Amino acid sequence: MQSISFANGDEMPMVGLGTWKSPPGEVYKAVKTALEAGYRHVDCAPIYKNEHEVGNALRDSFDAGTASREDVWVTSKLWNDNHHPDNVRPALEQTLDDLQLDALDLYLIHWPVALTHGVDFPESPDDFVSPEEVPLTDTWAAMEALKEDGLVRHIGVSNFSVPTLQLILDEGEVRPEMNQVEMHPYLPQPDLVSFAKSQNIPITAYSPLGSGDRPDAMKADDEPTLMANPTINEIADAHGVSPAHVLLQWGLNRGTAVIPKSTTPAHIEDNLAAADLDLSTDELQTIDTLDQNYRYLAGAAWTMEGSPYTQADLWGE
Repeated sequence: MQSISFANGDEMPMVGLGTWKSPPGEVYKAVKTALEAGYRHVDCAPIYKNEHEVGNALRDSFDAGTASREDVWVTSKLWNDNHHPDNVRPALEQTLDDLQLDALDLYLIHWPVALTHGVDFPESPDDFVSPEEVPLTDTWAAMEALKEDGLVRHIGVSNFSVPTLQLILDEGEVRPEMNQVEMHPYLPQPDLVSFAKSQNIPITAYSPLGSGDRPDAMKADDEPTLMANPTINEIADAHGVSPAHVLLQWGLNRGTAVIPKSTTPAHIEDNLAAADLDLSTDELQTIDTLDQNYRYLAGAAWTMEGSPYTQADLWGE
Protein backbone atom coordinates (compact mmCIF):
# COMPACT_ATOMS: atom_id res chain seq x y z
CA MET A 1 0.00 0.00 0.00
CA GLN A 2 1.29 3.45 -0.92
CA SER A 3 1.70 5.81 2.00
CA ILE A 4 2.38 9.43 2.88
CA SER A 5 5.52 9.89 4.97
CA PHE A 6 5.85 12.33 7.86
CA ALA A 7 8.97 13.96 9.25
CA ASN A 8 9.00 11.70 12.32
CA GLY A 9 8.91 8.56 10.18
CA ASP A 10 5.19 7.84 10.51
CA GLU A 11 3.45 6.48 7.41
CA MET A 12 -0.22 7.11 6.55
CA PRO A 13 -1.74 4.60 4.10
CA MET A 14 -3.08 6.50 1.09
CA VAL A 15 -6.33 4.55 0.85
CA GLY A 16 -8.52 4.88 3.90
CA LEU A 17 -12.07 4.08 4.89
CA GLY A 18 -14.30 7.14 5.19
CA THR A 19 -17.08 6.94 7.78
CA TRP A 20 -19.17 10.01 6.93
CA LYS A 21 -22.76 8.95 6.14
CA SER A 22 -22.13 5.46 7.56
CA PRO A 23 -25.19 4.98 9.77
CA PRO A 24 -25.12 3.50 13.26
CA GLY A 25 -25.72 -0.20 13.00
CA GLU A 26 -23.68 -0.40 9.79
CA VAL A 27 -20.44 1.43 10.51
CA TYR A 28 -19.28 -1.19 13.03
CA LYS A 29 -19.41 -3.92 10.41
CA ALA A 30 -17.89 -1.63 7.77
CA VAL A 31 -14.82 -0.86 9.89
CA LYS A 32 -14.34 -4.53 10.83
CA THR A 33 -14.74 -5.58 7.20
CA ALA A 34 -12.26 -2.95 6.06
CA LEU A 35 -9.61 -4.00 8.56
CA GLU A 36 -10.11 -7.64 7.60
CA ALA A 37 -9.71 -6.68 3.93
CA GLY A 38 -6.40 -4.96 4.64
CA TYR A 39 -7.28 -1.30 5.26
CA ARG A 40 -5.01 0.34 7.81
CA HIS A 41 -6.47 3.87 7.74
CA VAL A 42 -9.85 4.93 9.17
CA ASP A 43 -11.17 8.48 8.92
CA CYS A 44 -13.63 9.66 11.59
CA ALA A 45 -15.26 12.77 13.02
CA PRO A 46 -17.60 13.39 15.96
CA ILE A 47 -20.10 15.19 13.73
CA TYR A 48 -20.64 11.89 11.91
CA LYS A 49 -22.36 10.69 15.11
CA ASN A 50 -20.82 7.24 14.91
CA GLU A 51 -17.41 7.44 16.61
CA HIS A 52 -18.53 5.28 19.54
CA GLU A 53 -19.44 2.47 17.14
CA VAL A 54 -16.20 2.96 15.21
CA GLY A 55 -14.39 2.66 18.52
CA ASN A 56 -16.12 -0.64 19.26
CA ALA A 57 -15.06 -1.98 15.88
CA LEU A 58 -11.46 -0.88 16.41
CA ARG A 59 -11.38 -2.45 19.89
CA ASP A 60 -12.85 -5.74 18.73
CA SER A 61 -10.56 -5.90 15.70
CA PHE A 62 -7.50 -5.26 17.84
CA ASP A 63 -8.62 -7.84 20.39
CA ALA A 64 -9.19 -10.39 17.62
CA GLY A 65 -5.75 -9.82 16.17
CA THR A 66 -7.09 -8.59 12.84
CA ALA A 67 -4.77 -5.62 13.15
CA SER A 68 -2.72 -3.93 15.84
CA ARG A 69 -3.23 -0.39 17.07
CA GLU A 70 0.29 0.49 15.93
CA ASP A 71 -0.57 -0.45 12.33
CA VAL A 72 -3.88 1.40 12.00
CA TRP A 73 -3.92 5.12 11.23
CA VAL A 74 -6.90 6.87 12.84
CA THR A 75 -7.90 10.42 11.95
CA SER A 76 -10.58 12.51 13.63
CA LYS A 77 -11.60 16.16 13.56
CA LEU A 78 -12.48 19.11 15.77
CA TRP A 79 -16.05 20.23 15.12
CA ASN A 80 -16.95 23.86 14.51
CA ASP A 81 -18.55 24.49 17.91
CA ASN A 82 -15.31 23.70 19.73
CA HIS A 83 -12.98 26.26 18.18
CA HIS A 84 -12.55 28.24 21.38
CA PRO A 85 -9.21 27.18 22.90
CA ASP A 86 -10.94 26.16 26.14
CA ASN A 87 -13.04 23.62 24.21
CA VAL A 88 -10.36 22.01 22.05
CA ARG A 89 -8.91 19.57 24.58
CA PRO A 90 -12.29 18.43 25.99
CA ALA A 91 -13.50 17.79 22.43
CA LEU A 92 -10.48 15.62 21.72
CA GLU A 93 -10.85 13.79 25.01
CA GLN A 94 -14.45 12.92 24.11
CA THR A 95 -13.32 11.60 20.73
CA LEU A 96 -10.57 9.52 22.34
CA ASP A 97 -13.10 8.11 24.81
CA ASP A 98 -15.54 7.24 22.01
CA LEU A 99 -12.83 5.68 19.84
CA GLN A 100 -11.32 3.92 22.88
CA LEU A 101 -7.84 5.18 22.03
CA ASP A 102 -5.06 6.80 24.03
CA ALA A 103 -4.03 9.08 21.16
CA LEU A 104 -4.92 9.91 17.58
CA ASP A 105 -2.60 9.66 14.63
CA LEU A 106 -4.06 12.80 13.07
CA TYR A 107 -6.44 15.50 14.37
CA LEU A 108 -7.87 18.12 12.01
CA ILE A 109 -9.78 21.39 12.35
CA HIS A 110 -12.86 20.27 10.40
CA TRP A 111 -13.80 23.65 8.88
CA PRO A 112 -12.40 27.19 9.14
CA VAL A 113 -15.78 28.19 10.60
CA ALA A 114 -16.68 28.69 14.27
CA LEU A 115 -20.10 28.04 15.82
CA THR A 116 -21.51 28.68 19.26
CA HIS A 117 -20.60 25.85 21.63
CA GLY A 118 -23.27 23.16 21.52
CA VAL A 119 -24.48 24.00 18.00
CA ASP A 120 -23.95 21.29 15.38
CA PHE A 121 -25.40 23.23 12.46
CA PRO A 122 -26.54 26.87 12.43
CA GLU A 123 -30.19 27.78 12.25
CA SER A 124 -29.62 31.53 12.34
CA PRO A 125 -26.72 34.02 12.16
CA ASP A 126 -26.72 34.07 15.97
CA ASP A 127 -25.28 30.54 15.96
CA PHE A 128 -22.00 31.71 14.44
CA VAL A 129 -18.87 32.98 16.14
CA SER A 130 -16.92 35.45 14.04
CA PRO A 131 -13.24 35.02 13.13
CA GLU A 132 -12.53 38.11 15.21
CA GLU A 133 -14.09 36.55 18.34
CA VAL A 134 -12.24 33.25 17.98
CA PRO A 135 -9.37 33.55 15.51
CA LEU A 136 -8.30 30.40 13.71
CA THR A 137 -4.80 31.07 15.00
CA ASP A 138 -6.04 30.67 18.59
CA THR A 139 -7.68 27.36 17.72
CA TRP A 140 -4.50 26.23 16.00
CA ALA A 141 -2.40 27.10 19.07
CA ALA A 142 -4.65 24.83 21.14
CA MET A 143 -4.16 22.08 18.54
CA GLU A 144 -0.41 22.53 18.83
CA ALA A 145 -0.68 22.00 22.58
CA LEU A 146 -2.42 18.67 21.99
CA LYS A 147 0.50 17.51 19.89
CA GLU A 148 3.00 18.79 22.41
CA ASP A 149 1.25 16.77 25.13
CA GLY A 150 1.22 13.57 23.06
CA LEU A 151 -2.55 13.28 22.69
CA VAL A 152 -2.20 13.45 18.89
CA ARG A 153 0.79 12.55 16.75
CA HIS A 154 -0.01 14.97 13.93
CA ILE A 155 -2.28 17.97 13.47
CA GLY A 156 -3.82 19.45 10.37
CA VAL A 157 -6.85 21.08 8.83
CA SER A 158 -9.78 20.32 6.57
CA ASN A 159 -11.59 22.47 4.02
CA PHE A 160 -8.84 25.10 4.13
CA SER A 161 -8.02 27.23 1.10
CA VAL A 162 -4.68 28.77 0.19
CA PRO A 163 -5.37 31.96 2.23
CA THR A 164 -6.40 30.06 5.37
CA LEU A 165 -3.44 27.72 5.03
CA GLN A 166 -1.16 30.73 4.66
CA LEU A 167 -2.62 32.26 7.82
CA ILE A 168 -1.66 29.19 9.84
CA LEU A 169 1.76 29.01 8.19
CA ASP A 170 2.40 32.66 9.04
CA GLU A 171 1.16 32.61 12.62
CA GLY A 172 1.53 29.03 13.85
CA GLU A 173 4.51 27.29 15.41
CA VAL A 174 3.70 23.95 13.74
CA ARG A 175 2.85 23.79 10.05
CA PRO A 176 -0.34 21.92 9.12
CA GLU A 177 0.55 18.29 8.47
CA MET A 178 -2.55 17.62 6.36
CA ASN A 179 -5.31 19.42 4.50
CA GLN A 180 -8.37 17.26 3.88
CA VAL A 181 -10.56 18.69 1.13
CA GLU A 182 -13.14 17.68 -1.44
CA MET A 183 -11.20 16.55 -4.49
CA HIS A 184 -12.09 14.56 -7.62
CA PRO A 185 -11.87 15.10 -11.41
CA TYR A 186 -14.71 17.64 -11.35
CA LEU A 187 -12.82 19.57 -8.62
CA PRO A 188 -9.08 18.88 -8.98
CA GLN A 189 -8.06 22.18 -7.36
CA PRO A 190 -4.66 22.43 -9.10
CA ASP A 191 -3.71 25.72 -7.45
CA LEU A 192 -4.37 24.34 -3.96
CA VAL A 193 -2.46 21.15 -4.77
CA SER A 194 0.48 23.16 -6.09
CA PHE A 195 0.56 25.43 -3.04
CA ALA A 196 0.28 22.53 -0.60
CA LYS A 197 3.09 20.70 -2.36
CA SER A 198 5.30 23.80 -2.21
CA GLN A 199 4.69 23.97 1.56
CA ASN A 200 5.08 20.22 2.13
CA ILE A 201 1.45 19.88 3.25
CA PRO A 202 -0.06 16.50 2.21
CA ILE A 203 -3.64 16.37 0.94
CA THR A 204 -6.38 13.86 1.64
CA ALA A 205 -9.27 13.84 -0.85
CA TYR A 206 -12.72 13.34 0.62
CA SER A 207 -15.72 12.52 -1.58
CA PRO A 208 -13.30 11.17 -4.22
CA LEU A 209 -16.22 9.37 -5.91
CA GLY A 210 -18.49 12.42 -6.02
CA SER A 211 -20.55 11.81 -2.86
CA GLY A 212 -23.58 10.56 -4.75
CA ASP A 213 -24.98 8.95 -1.60
CA ARG A 214 -25.27 12.10 0.46
CA PRO A 215 -28.76 13.27 1.52
CA ASP A 216 -31.01 14.65 -1.22
CA ALA A 217 -31.34 17.92 0.71
CA MET A 218 -27.62 18.50 0.09
CA LYS A 219 -27.87 17.92 -3.67
CA ALA A 220 -28.51 20.39 -6.48
CA ASP A 221 -31.25 19.43 -8.93
CA ASP A 222 -28.90 19.58 -11.90
CA GLU A 223 -25.63 18.43 -10.37
CA PRO A 224 -23.39 16.20 -12.51
CA THR A 225 -22.96 12.57 -11.49
CA LEU A 226 -19.25 11.80 -11.40
CA MET A 227 -19.59 8.01 -11.35
CA ALA A 228 -21.71 8.18 -14.54
CA ASN A 229 -19.24 10.32 -16.47
CA PRO A 230 -18.77 8.74 -19.94
CA THR A 231 -15.01 9.31 -19.99
CA ILE A 232 -14.53 7.68 -16.59
CA ASN A 233 -16.69 4.74 -17.61
CA GLU A 234 -14.92 4.32 -20.95
CA ILE A 235 -11.55 4.11 -19.20
CA ALA A 236 -12.97 1.74 -16.60
CA ASP A 237 -14.38 -0.54 -19.30
CA ALA A 238 -11.03 -0.59 -21.10
CA HIS A 239 -9.39 -1.92 -17.95
CA GLY A 240 -12.24 -4.19 -16.88
CA VAL A 241 -12.63 -2.33 -13.57
CA SER A 242 -15.24 -0.16 -11.87
CA PRO A 243 -15.48 3.62 -12.32
CA ALA A 244 -14.54 3.88 -8.64
CA HIS A 245 -11.19 2.23 -9.41
CA VAL A 246 -10.43 4.86 -12.02
CA LEU A 247 -11.43 7.79 -9.83
CA LEU A 248 -9.44 6.55 -6.84
CA GLN A 249 -6.34 5.73 -8.87
CA TRP A 250 -6.48 9.19 -10.47
CA GLY A 251 -6.34 10.68 -6.98
CA LEU A 252 -3.56 8.38 -5.83
CA ASN A 253 -1.54 9.15 -8.94
CA ARG A 254 -1.61 12.83 -7.97
CA GLY A 255 -0.07 11.96 -4.61
CA THR A 256 -3.24 12.55 -2.60
CA ALA A 257 -4.70 10.13 -0.09
CA VAL A 258 -8.30 9.04 -0.75
CA ILE A 259 -10.96 8.06 1.80
CA PRO A 260 -13.95 6.56 -0.02
CA LYS A 261 -16.88 5.67 2.21
CA SER A 262 -18.78 2.42 1.89
CA THR A 263 -20.67 0.02 4.14
CA THR A 264 -20.98 -2.63 1.41
CA PRO A 265 -18.34 -5.36 1.85
CA ALA A 266 -17.80 -5.86 -1.89
CA HIS A 267 -17.33 -2.12 -2.45
CA ILE A 268 -15.00 -1.82 0.53
CA GLU A 269 -12.74 -4.50 -0.92
CA ASP A 270 -13.05 -3.12 -4.45
CA ASN A 271 -12.03 0.39 -3.38
CA LEU A 272 -8.86 -0.91 -1.74
CA ALA A 273 -7.91 -2.75 -4.94
CA ALA A 274 -7.89 0.54 -6.85
CA ALA A 275 -4.31 1.03 -5.69
CA ASP A 276 -3.27 -1.74 -8.10
CA LEU A 277 -4.75 -0.13 -11.22
CA ASP A 278 -2.25 1.22 -13.75
CA LEU A 279 -3.57 4.16 -15.77
CA SER A 280 -1.63 5.46 -18.76
CA THR A 281 -0.35 9.01 -19.01
CA ASP A 282 -2.87 9.68 -21.78
CA GLU A 283 -5.73 8.37 -19.64
CA LEU A 284 -4.68 10.50 -16.68
CA GLN A 285 -4.40 13.59 -18.87
CA THR A 286 -7.84 12.89 -20.34
CA ILE A 287 -9.31 12.72 -16.84
CA ASP A 288 -7.62 16.02 -16.04
CA THR A 289 -9.72 17.71 -18.75
CA LEU A 290 -12.94 16.96 -16.80
CA ASP A 291 -12.37 19.87 -14.39
CA GLN A 292 -15.62 21.80 -13.83
CA ASN A 293 -14.57 23.50 -10.58
CA TYR A 294 -17.72 21.87 -9.20
CA ARG A 295 -18.16 21.43 -5.47
CA TYR A 296 -20.61 18.85 -4.22
CA LEU A 297 -20.07 20.27 -0.72
CA ALA A 298 -19.79 24.03 -1.00
CA GLY A 299 -20.44 24.69 2.69
CA ALA A 300 -23.69 26.54 2.06
CA ALA A 301 -24.73 26.05 5.69
CA TRP A 302 -21.84 28.25 6.78
CA THR A 303 -22.61 31.15 4.43
CA MET A 304 -26.30 31.84 5.07
CA GLU A 305 -27.45 35.45 4.99
CA GLY A 306 -26.07 37.24 8.04
CA SER A 307 -23.22 34.79 8.59
CA PRO A 308 -19.77 36.30 9.17
CA TYR A 309 -18.44 33.81 6.57
CA THR A 310 -18.80 33.97 2.79
CA GLN A 311 -18.08 31.53 0.00
CA ALA A 312 -15.13 33.72 -0.96
CA ASP A 313 -13.83 33.44 2.63
CA LEU A 314 -14.18 29.67 2.58
CA TRP A 315 -12.61 28.89 -0.74
CA GLY A 316 -10.34 31.87 -1.36
CA GLU A 317 -12.08 32.54 -4.66
